[in-house]
Amino acid sequence: MSQRSESPSPTSITAKLKLSLTPEQKTALDRTVLAYREALNYASEMAFQNGKTTNQAKLHQLVYPTLRERYGLPSQMGCSVSRTVTAAYKAQWTKVKQSKTTKQVRRHKGLDHVMRFVSRTLTYVYGRDMTFKMGQRISICTLEGRIVVPYEGYNNHLAWIAAGAKVGESKLYYQKSRKQYYLLVSLGVDCGEARPEQYTQAVGVDVGQRYHLAAANPLGQTLFVSGKQVRQRKDHYARRRRELQQKGTRSAKRRLMALSGRERRFIADANHKSSCQVLKQFSQSMVGIEDLEHIRQKTERRSSAKASTKQKRANRRRSQWSFAELHSFLSYKAPLYGSLLVKVDADYTSQQCPKCGHTTRANRKNGGLLFCCEECAYTLHADLVGARNICMRTLSVWQAWTDTGCLSFAPGVSDVETKAERLLRYSELRWSPDTSPGCAVRSAVGH
Repeated sequence: MSQRSESPSPTSITAKLKLSLTPEQKTALDRTVLAYREALNYASEMAFQNGKTTNQAKLHQLVYPTLRERYGLPSQMGCSVSRTVTAAYKAQWTKVKQSKTTKQVRRHKGLDHVMRFVSRTLTYVYGRDMTFKMGQRISICTLEGRIVVPYEGYNNHLAWIAAGAKVGESKLYYQKSRKQYYLLVSLGVDCGEARPEQYTQAVGVDVGQRYHLAAANPLGQTLFVSGKQVRQRKDHYARRRRELQQKGTRSAKRRLMALSGRERRFIADANHKSSCQVLKQFSQSMVGIEDLEHIRQKTERRSSAKASTKQKRANRRRSQWSFAELHSFLSYKAPLYGSLLVKVDADYTSQQCPKCGHTTRANRKNGGLLFCCEECAYTLHADLVGARNICMRTLSVWQAWTDTGCLSFAPGVSDVETKAERLLRYSELRWSPDTSPGCAVRSAVGH
């Protein structure tokens, strides 16, 4: 298990600032972002021609003179272009390697063609081409020079900026529907040093599709967030998308773009509400979630033209499952509520009986919502069983942190022997402290 003894790094928050531009300033930004987009596409072509390189220094030497002369970019923007392009190609190379090492059915085709940048975005580096000014104003760089712009935002974000929060890179983007520029600023908020004694309880959070999340703590408190409404809305968008794609007209394509943004915002809003709901109910807690890395590749089923409508619908719903976004929201929101997020192994959390420890897939017949243990006939909601097993594993991590002073934020899945030993220890945990052979749960609850 990979362990760290130091405290967690400052929480990263993205502040969304609305820029109040004059017509002249908006025109200057329009020219800047369009030139920046053309520069990104030029650098992408050069990277593709040079072996789809991810070497930033190499690409910088190839494209920097042209970026300055042909596109007129300032020096810092020229550096940001090569950094953005190499990061994009590095992400594609990572996906290619993952598709070879996992059971992914389809070959990843992201590197078959030159990557194209279509969004009107621009990256700023704080202290170089972007700085904050007094009076809630910000200075940003354009092709014609610096402009000072008033901005608006959420009160908490503005308070953190005024308090001197650590500022990282910022991204300027243009919302076409509102004809408005926004600046996304990365803020590092220090929530203090994490200590095991500052948390009052442990919580296990099981995420799924039928229920967005199910949470449980050792005191018997539970929380269920149904995913029925979200699933119905996704099905609605899928039907509308299919109808518009069959039309193929220009107006239909415009509607497809609008629907895409609307669906994305709806899902993000649902995940925001779910994460806030669980963190408000279980504040000052150690929140445990499953490590679901590569889960989509591991559970992907081969689809074909002969697949039934039910199978196609299941594949679509699986591909639309936004568990990673929900996990990311829980991760950055937890310190703001006085909590700490840790990851535990996802193996057998929905198959292991929390009362007797018997583990088999048959405990959940046909993958239904009812868990019935073959050994002791213990019956409970399947998602609640998963949440309780995650909670017990979180308690084990908490106890190890108390004993050793080292906290593991994520399981070291690369070490097969260590993971097997960890899973063996988890198999000894019982939901009732009096029946736990390992006594980890009893000690953590007593703590």
